[in-house]
Amino acid sequence: MARGGGRSRFQISLRASERRALTRAARSQAVPHRQVVRARIVLGAAAGLPNALIARRVGVTPNTVRKWRRRFCTEGYAGLRDRPRPGRPRVFAAVVVAQVKAIACELPATRSVPLGRWSLAELRAEVIASGLLAAVSTATVRRWLCEDAIRPWQHRSWVFPRDPAFAAKAARVLDLYAGSFEGVRLGEGEYVISADEKTSIQARCRCHPTLPPGRARVMRVEHEYERRGALAYLAAWDVHRARLFGRCESSTGIEPFGRLVAQVMTVEPYASAERVFWVVDNGSSHRGQASVDRLQGQWANLRLVHLPVHASWLNQIEIYFSVVQRKVVSPNDFTDLAEVEARLLAFERRYEQTAVPFDWHFT
Repeated sequence: MARGGGRSRFQISLRASERRALTRAARSQAVPHRQVVRARIVLGAAAGLPNALIARRVGVTPNTVRKWRRRFCTEGYAGLRDRPRPGRPRVFAAVVVAQVKAIACELPATRSVPLGRWSLAELRAEVIASGLLAAVSTATVRRWLCEDAIRPWQHRSWVFPRDPAFAAKAARVLDLYAGSFEGVRLGEGEYVISADEKTSIQARCRCHPTLPPGRARVMRVEHEYERRGALAYLAAWDVHRARLFGRCESSTGIEPFGRLVAQVMTVEPYASAERVFWVVDNGSSHRGQASVDRLQGQWANLRLVHLPVHASWLNQIEIYFSVVQRKVVSPNDFTDLAEVEARLLAFERRYEQTAVPFDWHFT
């Protein structure tokens, strides 16, 4: 092999496909830099440049140029790949790593550890205390868990379905949202109302006035407050026509909910409608067959439809209540309940001006 600026005995002649692949690699910003360097070396060698000139242009040593010129000549494009490397031998056996992951997937209480959930430090301590390992770092434990996306320090709340008729009850409500009932499309004189109560909206009078946002400063709300009472906000939402009805009451109950129903059912088009379906959860104000008999006895065209137990998330009015919580109630800074009621009802009118039916996807 020639040295310095002499002619190398490993001369390269590229096929068109190889030249295209090497050119793409040499110009790419997505491949590892080492692959870019190797492609540029081979292209320079194919152009007849000496090793020393290629080394200066690419920014490597002449020995590096000789290495990849020789590799390409003897092995082709595959020679530019990294050789398999044995690496450092395993410090921890695979079975031990699996056992650590198994502990991470147990609740601490099952091992008589008085914790609600594992942290990395607590998990490491338990692994050592159990005699599985004499020593291990939290960084190593984290790396093992990340291999399988195990995160025992996180938790998520959920509700286990308790209603044995969940599918049937949910399907009936979802069909109403889609515009049908018992397999028949709803007619022009039929409406779907979603209703519920938002309880205990407090009036919290701050001990010092709230400061508006300013340059490089967010709104500031005093931490201390005086309680000035609480009220309930009852609302009904026309699912297909985006109409909103609401009222404030001192508390929830059968009578306050009855007044909300009357507020809707005494105005058109609901008063003369063929059927008005009311979708409600299983709250005490409208629970069970007694509520069906009571409300349908008072309003001949009303049909009460109950959600499955613990399925308020299927009630569309809850979407509106979440908007109220974000835009009206938080941060809570009201001098008295009259101010709370005035803002809730004013926002209701404002919201209805631009409201459209919710883009419901759950089926």
